[in-house]
Formats: sequence, structure tokens, C-alpha cells
Amino acid sequence: MSLASTSFDVPDMGEYAHDWALVDVETSGLMARRDRVLSVAVITICPDGEQTGEFSTLLNPGCDPGPVEVHGLTIERLQGAPSFDQVAGRIGAMLQDRVLVAHNAQFDYDFLAYEFARARMWLPVSQRLCTLALNRQVDPPTDDMKLGTLAAHYGVPQQRAHDALDDTRVLAGILRASLREAARLDLPLPLVTCPPRAESQFTPQPPKTPCAYRNPGRLVPGGPLQQGMKVAITGETARARAELVGRAVAAGLNMMTSVSRHTSVLVTNEPASGSAKARRALAEGVPVIDEHTFLRLLADVRPGTTHEATAVAVARAAEPEAEPVVGPVESAPTTTSTASVPQAAALPTASPGVPVPAPRRPVPSVGTLDKPLAGRRVLVLGGVHADAAAARTRIVELGGSAAINLSAGVTDVVLLEGGRGDRRMSRITALELPVHDVHWLTAPTATALAAATLRTQEPHVLPRGGVIDLPMPHGRPAPEWYVTAGWAPQSGFEIDVVAFLLDEDEQVTFDEDFIFYGAPESPAGTVRLLTGGPAEQTIALDLASLPPATRKVVVAAAIDGTATFGTVGAIQIGAAPGSNGAPLARSTLDAATTERTMLLAEIYRRGPIWRLRAVGQGYDHGLDALARGYGVDIAE
Repeated sequence: MSLASTSFDVPDMGEYAHDWALVDVETSGLMARRDRVLSVAVITICPDGEQTGEFSTLLNPGCDPGPVEVHGLTIERLQGAPSFDQVAGRIGAMLQDRVLVAHNAQFDYDFLAYEFARARMWLPVSQRLCTLALNRQVDPPTDDMKLGTLAAHYGVPQQRAHDALDDTRVLAGILRASLREAARLDLPLPLVTCPPRAESQFTPQPPKTPCAYRNPGRLVPGGPLQQGMKVAITGETARARAELVGRAVAAGLNMMTSVSRHTSVLVTNEPASGSAKARRALAEGVPVIDEHTFLRLLADVRPGTTHEATAVAVARAAEPEAEPVVGPVESAPTTTSTASVPQAAALPTASPGVPVPAPRRPVPSVGTLDKPLAGRRVLVLGGVHADAAAARTRIVELGGSAAINLSAGVTDVVLLEGGRGDRRMSRITALELPVHDVHWLTAPTATALAAATLRTQEPHVLPRGGVIDLPMPHGRPAPEWYVTAGWAPQSGFEIDVVAFLLDEDEQVTFDEDFIFYGAPESPAGTVRLLTGGPAEQTIALDLASLPPATRKVVVAAAIDGTATFGTVGAIQIGAAPGSNGAPLARSTLDAATTERTMLLAEIYRRGPIWRLRAVGQGYDHGLDALARGYGVDIAE
């Protein structure tokens, strides 16, 4: 299949015209820092759509090829194939000065970055485009965002799934159709800047083993140490710091690099040194002992309670549910600008209630009397933030989904004051979308949806504070859950999505349980931060592999600088099984006006079940204060 005659038949490509390098890799596993590339294909296309080059090859990674049932690449097939370093120069020349394009582009980009690093070369990519993220913006009426599903939707023939070259040729057709849709909707491309990546960043680090014991609390004056106590050390020590830490970990203590209100004891020979840890210990009332006392207490550390024992007790106390269900809508916390960092009781826990069956709903062609906007996506334009937030809340109450950007899935538009001046109005007019004033939300009438806009299943719309169970399949591997946050494109500042892995005390077990742009992956790879574009970031969670100490994962967003979420507007979150699965749930969250950090979602254990709660709680303070509340000191 040649693409030499294919062009992007959009009248004026403008910002959609680039030199492209379309890439697909087949790999021995899913972790780029551990697994290897087994085959790679690259197709280059110039701005007018002409194909200018094509290259593909099998690769001999020198290791087990992994899931042969997926990619079909056996050890025998790979024997005699070149190693990556033998073809890296040719691949690099094709990537140079082009935008790398892939479906789930961060996956392919990360694998290539590791392979180039192993070959002692730089990956020559400065920008990438993810067709998965692009289609999340376009929002075509497909049941999922898999490559084969999008190919069928856009009429692109697919011959051999999981064949790198064929997948790349299919990707070219999907890119062409997606760019045409993006231009029709006047959507900005979700281009991701890719700074140079040093080889040292790709040196695999041995994961720190989480402490097996629950924190029993603070050291009692004159009392013994107990397994699970959180211990921090500051200042000069007579013995090597590594020796002290090693002996403490071997005894079952949880060694921390920062001090929080949950720290059991601070070890220092200079309590008046004025170090950040000493100041924090003084402010929180954390006990302080010297090195000699610490060594004496290490000789007799009392047994602790394991996290597994705690998890079993919690599971027995909870009522098991045979099937995943949508939980009752819970009252949401009041958003306040002066609120402190959230404590364990700041958000309500899920009440048993009477569950509503079926976590996902079929789309009705016409809304019901009590939910007249069921199955519809409504975009609100204009108005001050408070009025726009109230309108979006009303849309959800009426059974609809509040959109944050214009997309192919938008069915209606509500105009508030000044809305007609929005730059998107010309496109809305051209698309002939129904436009209403705010009074329409008092008693809306909804026409039947066009067949072309219907999906087999629509995600469940969660209001602020709403809860849903995450299905965990029986007899097959549990899916990796993707919680994606998106917002209207911004200029002048950046939004960072972060995650905290918390224990029973709403604290991180160790600093690596804080996932952010500087540390985008937990040591074991169970939680990862993925960037799909300037206005979209995802937290990927392998819930089945989280340690027993992790009782909750908090997903939050923070603004870099002095801007606030009142400027940003609403943030939409969606939860999907797998990177390109159909969203199970979606929620549109509005903070008030002055907040700089915002809790988006909680994923927490309830007995054997994991649940997701849409939060939408904003705070005036920055990310550093939010992190300190969970036991992480960013300054250190």
C-alpha cells in the first residue's frame, strides 16, 4: 500500500501542515526502561501529504520477545535481524526535523528514546503528535479509540494488526482524516515539545521496597521504636547516613526524606540547626532524638502491623458487591479559597446506599422527562466563570455532559453574556449546531440525535462528588486504568497534573509515591504520568500491582505561576480501561476563581473494590503546600 498519491485534502492546511514522521514499534513488553523494541516502521510525509520515505525492519533485542500471541514475533523470526544500534542512524535521519506521529505517541517515543540511549545516540525529535490525543479532541462517534476502530470509522483499510509497517500505513490514513476533522472544527493540534533527553535519565533505578508495616504513630518519650514508624534524619551524623538508613530499613522502619505531621521521630545531632526538617519537626511537634539514642533503640525494634493485615481487616468489614456498580451521588465538599491542605476527613467516604446498576449507559435517542439532556454534550460559551460553572452544573443535573471544547461530539451550545463573541461561533454556525440562550436550561427541549453522532455506550456522567466502581474482570488480567484530565488550551502558563499514592494515614509511604513532571513514573512503574498535549495529561494506574500500603491515589492539577483556575475554566476528567479504551466515566469540574491547585479525582479501595470519585476541590496555595500536606517536601 503506497501513500505516494495521498494528500491532505483540506483547503488550507495552515497550522496543520508539517513534515511528519509516522512511527510504530512492536515491543517485548510495556515498560520502556525495561523492555525492548522488536520491530519498527517509519513513514515520512511532507506537508502536502506526499510520502517521501518508508523503512521497516525486525530487530534482534537479544532477549525474550515477550507476548508472541500479540505481535507474532518469535525468537526464530528475530534471529538474524539487525540490532537497534545497527539501524539507529537511518531511523534518526528519518526523524530529524520532523514531527514524530504515533498512536499513543508517548509509548513509541519513550521506547525509541531508550533504544537511542542504549546506542549512545540522541533521539532527534523536538515535537511529537499523538493521534490518540488528537482524536480525543475531535471526539468521533466511536466506541473506543483503538487504531482498528478509528481506521474503520475513517474508512482506512487495515490488513495486519500489530504489524509495524501496516500499522504505520494505517496511521497515515488516520492522521490524514484526523487533521481534516481538526481543521473543520478549528482545533489546535496537541503538539508536545520533546526536550533533549540525556542518557543518564534512562539508567534503570532499582525500586525502593515499600515499608511492609503500617505507621503506628509517634515515638513515645522513653518508649521503643516500632516497625512502620516514619523516621527522618537531618544534619551531620557520626556514622555514614547510608549505614543508618540501611540498618533502620532492615529493622522494618520507614525512612523518609522529609518531615510531615505523620513523622514518628526526627534523628539529628543538631536540633537547633535550623534545617528545614528541624523547623518542620518543631512546628508539627514531632519528637527529636540524637544519633546515639537512635542506634540504641534500633537494637530492640518492636513488631508492627503489616499493611496486608490492615487490608484484610478492611475487606472483611466492607460489604462485597457481586458486580461493579455506580455508587450513589455523594455530597461534595464546599470549595473555599482559604481551605487548608485536605485531611482524611475533608472529603466524605462512600456511603453504602442503594447502588444504581449498570456503570455505563446506552445512549437514548431522545431524553427522558427527568433527564431531557441524556446522551447530549453541551458546550457553554461566554459568561463569567461562576455563571458558566452554574450552567455546566445544570447541564449535568439534566442528564447531559458539559463539554469544555468544541468537538464532533458536541450536540448543543448555550450562549451566556458575551458568548457570541467567542472565536468558535463561526465554526458552530458552519456546523449548524443548535444554539440556545441560558433560559433553555430551565426547561430544555431536545431533538433526536443524528444517527452519525450515536455511540453504542456513553460514559457515565459523574457530578462533583459522584462515585463509580472500577470493574476488575474475573479470570483475566486487570486493565490499566487511565484517568485523563483535559482543559481549554491556555497561553502564558502551564498546568501540571500530579498524583499522590497514599497510605491509611493519607500520607505517601515514601517520596517516590509523588508522581509529577520531574518524576513521571513510580519506581515499580505501577503509576505513570503521560502527556498527550499542552491541554491533556493522563495518570495511568496498574491497580492490581499497587502495594497493599497504597489505599488511595489522589489525582490533582496545579498551575505554574500566578494564574488561577478561574482563568482556566472547567477541567474535564475521564476514566478508561486501557490507553485507548472507551471511557467508563466522565466529569466536568469547576473550581471557583482564585484557586491555584485542584483535586480532580480519588481512586480508593473499598474492600476488594477500587472506586473513583470526581472531586473538584480547589485551594489557593500552590503545589508545594499540597504536597507537604501529603508528606512530601518539594523544597528538599
